This record gives sequence, structure tokens and C-alpha cells, in this order.
Amino acid sequence: MPLDIKVPSVGESVTEVTVAAWNKKEGDFVNRDEVLCELESDKATFELPAEASGTLHIIARPGDTLPIGAVLGSLEENGSAGKEPPSAAQVIQPQPEQNKQPVEKPAPTTPAAPTTAAVVEMKVPSVGESVTEVTIASWNKKDGDPVNRDEVLCELESDKATFELPAEASGTLRIVAQQGETLPIGALICRIEVGAAGNEPVSPPPAVAQPATQLTAQPTEENKTSYATGYPSPAAGKILAEKGIATKQVNGTGVEGRITKTDALKATVSNQPPAVSGKSVDPKPTEKPDGDRPPAAQTGKSEVSPPTAMAGSPRSQRRQKLTPLRKTVARRLVAVKNETAMLTTFNEVDMKPIMELRTKYKDKFKEKYGVGLGFMSFFAKAVCLALQEWPAVNATIDGDEIVYNDFCDISIAVSAPKGLVVPVIRNAESMSFAQIEAEVVRLATKARDNKLTIEEMTGGTFTITNGGVFGSMLSTPIINAPQSAILGMHNILERPVAINGQVEIRPMMYVALSYDHRLIDGRESVSFLVRVKQLLEDPTRLLLGI
Repeated sequence: MPLDIKVPSVGESVTEVTVAAWNKKEGDFVNRDEVLCELESDKATFELPAEASGTLHIIARPGDTLPIGAVLGSLEENGSAGKEPPSAAQVIQPQPEQNKQPVEKPAPTTPAAPTTAAVVEMKVPSVGESVTEVTIASWNKKDGDPVNRDEVLCELESDKATFELPAEASGTLRIVAQQGETLPIGALICRIEVGAAGNEPVSPPPAVAQPATQLTAQPTEENKTSYATGYPSPAAGKILAEKGIATKQVNGTGVEGRITKTDALKATVSNQPPAVSGKSVDPKPTEKPDGDRPPAAQTGKSEVSPPTAMAGSPRSQRRQKLTPLRKTVARRLVAVKNETAMLTTFNEVDMKPIMELRTKYKDKFKEKYGVGLGFMSFFAKAVCLALQEWPAVNATIDGDEIVYNDFCDISIAVSAPKGLVVPVIRNAESMSFAQIEAEVVRLATKARDNKLTIEEMTGGTFTITNGGVFGSMLSTPIINAPQSAILGMHNILERPVAINGQVEIRPMMYVALSYDHRLIDGRESVSFLVRVKQLLEDPTRLLLGI
């Protein structure tokens, strides 16, 4: 009796998925737990394994969008599954003398070896409530390598952190998911055959082993020209989109020609100029007007028009679907704009006192504490004092209640290779300048090495972001929900300002405070920013706490 393949439930808020690609073809025989297809939701991309062994019949096609519970296809179970293994022998059946030998040996060897060897399945662990998928960054071991318990097998990346996956047992590694693939939580990554090394000589029967490999090799060769070939993984697709490189110009080295994350990272825009030079056949049309010289006046115009048509890159357009991750980021940013009454107030800070203090004591500070004296410690301390005076800026809205925080967990925006991350400095109000600087260095280093944990990026009651390091003079930062406010720092520029009735050149910085007007009124927001300005322009107040 056929077994229906249905769209599984993948989350409370997910109501539909899109069939990204089928890894198997109509009529293929598949084994239990073998990946049938890839499904995409607005939150994650995940693989759908077979619930049983049997012959596949496909109903939904790539690109179809289906609700949860809809039928993707069906599997004809044991009836055909029982016949399918002998089909390896049936292919050899034209040789009657060999037909008896394969039938005798495959029956004891193929079922016996897998059943007697203990197999430990390694699945994607749960790494946080808000993390629904991870990407395999790199494998530290190869398929077939012996591994020991607790040995690191691979590195997994989520949209928040990078973490290592240790082996749960000792044995032989069998890799299922390849580098660059994106998997949902709970998906199968690999298998470890415990004690299977001694049983592995299942391959010695050449008459059976070789035909079996030939039978499986042929479908994979066919699949290379169907679904997987040239199709990027979600991580690879994002990288190619950011580089502006078409998938047609990248050769996939993954399974069945799939484009992996490594392929995308190695791809360069230099792949495109040859295509442009190939289109430089355009000079021929421009030479034809020269051949038609009767309109001499047009020859003058032809000298002007070709440069406009050929000077730059061709006027082409490309369309590419938003990745599920990009959709989620876009949805959350829009949600902050739509669900909060966000407003921004500005002020400017004279940075001369802080710069003079740093110049005077930075060498002694580093000699004593081992870290440099930066601007972030001054801003963090000033923010903590101001938050204690204006607690509404440090509060959050939870339904019909306001949650006031008596501590200051300051989130610091850090630019990491995979994007902007926001690690948290816990209890910053009780830390010294040296402790804050050391924590900033520690978190920034882990962020750039993709080693931040989920715990180090969750929580936070107030955020500081510094666009000035990239040259931003003024901006309106977006609130880091569920927080109620965020402070934006900008670059320091020397400008003429009026000091005691005289014009002086001072290093000035614009600061911006974006806040949720549902909770914070103009009085609190403006007074908070003025207090921060006052503390920064007179650093002695920070030391004395006044």
C-alpha cells in the first residue's frame, strides 16, 4: 500500500513551504532516511527524509508552494521494496550462471552487516529557542575516517553563533550532509558505525558489490543534469547574491554538482568579464553605419552614440529569490518599524576632554591592565549612569506590563565576517573601565572568529552601535527588539563651535538615540541623551559618579 509523503509541521508560525529541489527522480528506489527533497519556508531550509524504503512517485514539482500536511508524493513500500533489492540481481540475470551466486551471497551479507553493526546517528542539536537552522561550515574529518568519542567532527554556523559538533561515540564516520548545506534542528548530519570497522568487509563479494555500485552510480549521473547541478545551497546562494555573481558562472563541487558555500566563497566577479567581452561583438553594428557613409552627418553622431552603448557593462538585469534567512531579517526589521512608535533624537558631544584624557593615560592604562583605553568604555559607563537615572530607557514592554531592569546589560554591535552581531556585556554598571575594555576585546575577537555562543548574544537591556568606524556622520539606528532604545555613535569631525563666546575648532561627534515612544516620552529620551553628553564632556563625573 503506498505511503503518502506529506509536508511536515516545522513550526507554529509556518503555514506553507516551497519545494526547492528533488534529490530523487520519479520511479527511483529510495531507502529509509534517504533525503528525498529540500523544502523552504520563510524561516529555514530543511531536508525531507524518506519514512520508509520503496519506489518514489512525485506529485509536487520544484517551485510549488504547499500548505502543511499537503501531499508531496508517495512511496510504494515493501511490495516493491522487497523486489527492489533483487533487482540488482535481475540486472545481472542475463548471465544465468552468476545469477545463483549473487542471490546466495547478497541475502546474508547485505542485511546482516547493517543489522549487526551498531549505528549512532548524529543530528543537529538544539542551540537556542530562536535558532531553527544551521549551516555546515566545515568538516574536520572525512567520510570513512575513524573517530573517537568527543572528537570534533565539524563546525556548524547559525545566524547567531558558530559551534563545534563532537562525536557521540567511537567508530567509523559516514557523512550524510555536505559542507555548505543548511539543515533544520534535528536533521541528520552523519552516522557513526560503532565497531563496524571489523564488519565492513561486506564489500569483498565482487560480483554483488560492483553491480550495486554501478546501479547507484547511474542515477546520480542522471541527477547531475536535473535538480542538484548548479543549484546553490542557501548559504552559497546568499554569498553569490551579495557578490552579484550568477549561479551559471559557478561550477559546483558538491554532491551531484551542487554549489556549496566553499564554491561561493571562491567565486569572483572576474568570472563575468569574459561574458562581457563575448558580447563585444557590438562593434559590428557600429561599423555598419560607417559602411553606409552616405549620411555623413550621421557618422559624426555614430562616434558619440557607440561609447554610450558600449562604455559600461551591458544593461542587463537579474532576478533572484530572497533567501528564507533574508526574508526573516526583513520581516523582523519591518516588524520593529510597524510595532513600535520609533522616534530619534539627536545631540552632539565635544570629544576633546576624552581625547586629551586618553592621550595622557593610554600608555599607563595599557601597561597596567593589558588593554587599550578606547571610547567604548566611556560611552558604556556614561550610558549606565544615565540609565539608572532614567529607568524607562532601560525597560521593555511585555504585553500589558512594563518590565524595569535594575541592571545594565549593554549590547555592543560588532561587525563580524558573517554580518552584524550584538554580544552583551553583563552588569556593565558594576564594571570598571578596564573590565569593560577587556570584555569588549574578548567579545569582538570571538565575533570575528565566529565563536560567539547563543548565551553571549541573548538578553541585553540597551544597545550601543558605532557607525562612526565606517565613516557615518549621522544616522537613525533601528531599535534592537525587545529593547526600547539604542544609542548611535558616529565619526569624530573637527568643526567650528562657539565656546564661551569664541569660535574654536573642536572634535565633535553626533549622537543619536532611537527609542520606543510607547514607553519613553520626549522628556525621558532628551534628558537621557543630555545626561550622556554631560558625562562625556566632563569625564571626571564618570569617575566620581556625579
